[in-house]
Amino acid sequence: MENLSDSMNEPTVPRKRDIICFSSIDWQFIWQGHQEIMSTLAANGHRVLFVENTGVRAPSIRDLPRVRQRIVNWWRGTKGFRREGDNLSVYSPLLLPFPYSSIVLRLNRVLFVRALRRWMRAANFGRPIVWTFLPTPLVREVIPRLDPLVSVYYCIDDFASSSSGARRIVASEEQLFREADLVFVTSEKLRERATKFSGQVHLFPFGVSFKKFEQARLASVPLPEELVGLPGPVVGYVGGIHQWVDVELLSETARGMPGVSFVLVGPMQIDGDPFVDLPNVHVLGKRPHDEIPRYIKGFRAAIIPYTLSDYTANVYPTKLNEYLAMGVPVVTTDLPEIRRFNAEHGPHVLIAKGTDQFVAALRSVLDRPPEEGRTQRIAIAHKNSWNSRIVTMSALVEQVAESKLGEREAWEIRLRRIYRRARGRVAAFVVTLAVVYGALFETSLPWMLAEPLRMRGVPGPADAIVVFAGGVGESGQAGGGYQERVLTAVELYHEGFAPRLILVSGYVFAFREAEVMRDLAVSLGVPPTAIVLEANAGSTIDYVRHTHDILNEEEWHRILLVSSPYHMRRAMLVWATQAPEVEVVPTPVSESQFYAHGRGASLTQLQGLVREYLAIGYYRFRGWL
Repeated sequence: MENLSDSMNEPTVPRKRDIICFSSIDWQFIWQGHQEIMSTLAANGHRVLFVENTGVRAPSIRDLPRVRQRIVNWWRGTKGFRREGDNLSVYSPLLLPFPYSSIVLRLNRVLFVRALRRWMRAANFGRPIVWTFLPTPLVREVIPRLDPLVSVYYCIDDFASSSSGARRIVASEEQLFREADLVFVTSEKLRERATKFSGQVHLFPFGVSFKKFEQARLASVPLPEELVGLPGPVVGYVGGIHQWVDVELLSETARGMPGVSFVLVGPMQIDGDPFVDLPNVHVLGKRPHDEIPRYIKGFRAAIIPYTLSDYTANVYPTKLNEYLAMGVPVVTTDLPEIRRFNAEHGPHVLIAKGTDQFVAALRSVLDRPPEEGRTQRIAIAHKNSWNSRIVTMSALVEQVAESKLGEREAWEIRLRRIYRRARGRVAAFVVTLAVVYGALFETSLPWMLAEPLRMRGVPGPADAIVVFAGGVGESGQAGGGYQERVLTAVELYHEGFAPRLILVSGYVFAFREAEVMRDLAVSLGVPPTAIVLEANAGSTIDYVRHTHDILNEEEWHRILLVSSPYHMRRAMLVWATQAPEVEVVPTPVSESQFYAHGRGASLTQLQGLVREYLAIGYYRFRGWL
């Protein structure tokens, strides 16, 4: 009864077309539908280029390992392109990491399109089918420049609710819904949203590579060594331990079931180890995807302990069908897609609300015979196999492709139209580029726009001189701005305006910038006892809050604030909102490198000014101003 192989009597895709996939994860990340679909299509004879994630938000310090890996992946290939298997290539692009900057977007688009077109020519890649998992402005603008035969947007996440840095993706995604020939979604909530913009929306939740899991289930192979000898029944989880895993629920469940071994198979994607004090929780880390069925085979029960949020309300857990394909009973939190799953297939997945219900559901599963409901679970997973999903999706793509090919105009008319449009676009682009270039780099327009950022008061007696530094400063180079500010502060100190300096910077380039600032001030004659350091603040809002704490502790009420001229407006607005009782006198650097200019501005200066205005807008959005 359990041998439900999905390899028989299923249709094959009729045409072997070239495919470019813009993925929202990297190829070597946890194996998900992205890799499954594209590797299956490659195995079916399609030539596939898998483009690794180009980002939905600017990277943070936590992303440094991923950035490092991207650079390694780029060097592994030829200009970022490498072969991963028959008919399958992977591209690891190196792009500027500011997905919502209009200037960066234009530059990235040129670099990205040029690299892809060169590879397509070298690989003799025909007019492609484009699948994208990313709805970013960059991908949206790249797709039409590749002249795709069919464009498919596979919407698998609510990116806007995944992080604060990705909220700006909404407008781009809505436009992609309208522009794509086909829209595939993984959940009912995503379908409800997509149908507001597209009439070609189809529901395809992530499936399971059923044959692979069936072979592991039926094979007589030993369990992984980590599972052998664990006390009590094993309750398992497969996947990344990320921000959407309810760590508190999982910890309380483990404490309430000390005789059960909880095994977590996947990378730790949050800081620290929240389970370090729980002896019955075993965090194994990431394992190769081909080994996952063997681990699940050793589970007596499996869990999906996700938090309930706007993001997880759109999530269809990939691991659900993997658990079921191994015949393992599943307990989950109350996710909307799990409720829909049970409505479609029957109540075979136990849903729990809160720790008590979660523990009770697990106990009821562990008290039943292992074979109870096993056949039904496997049959449900078979219905949700990737093979059947990919065949259906490919058939929809082929219908659109054939329809487009059948509607082609005579090539002479089409060619003339293309050349006319191209000439018009080139002319418009050249004129626009010349006007923009002249206004920005040959006139004083940028400095007229920058003038509102400046603020300067008349220095007078104060309790302290506060220096805000950090980052690349006015020069555009690491550590290039603090010297001007420290020199200004030291001059004010020697003129007797205040008896102490507060040096504020959490930036680190070769050394801690705050410590370098202190050494410079001491070398210029300021006693070390007159200097207070604040080296933990990471942004302007942190600078103000941390400095405010120091002022409150010392009962200081009036300060001279030293920063760069272009930063002073935002700093003063934050002080007025966060600490209105403090009297702050703006005393910016008098002759900043940043403001040194002729008629126009440099690219570094323009970027600094744009970032500062964007930062003010962002601070207003966050309610910090």
